[in-house]
Amino acid sequence: MPSSVIKYFSYEKATATLKIVFTTDMVYLYKNVPEKVYKLLKASGSKGRYFNAHIRDQYKFQKLDEE
Repeated sequence: MPSSVIKYFSYEKATATLKIVFTTDMVYLYKNVPEKVYKLLKASGSKGRYFNAHIRDQYKFQKLDEE
């Protein structure tokens, strides 16, 4: 299901880093995210709702200037 907040996301298992590109084209890397959290985000019916409840303010992040 498309998200009105998240354009796309990917996960780097080796570093446990979740990359999220928002519809505003802002790019964030979330650090030390368990693979289970990524899989649940992927399976979620509402990506934005899952992100707000389980990722935002839960993990350290780095904002990238560009993708």
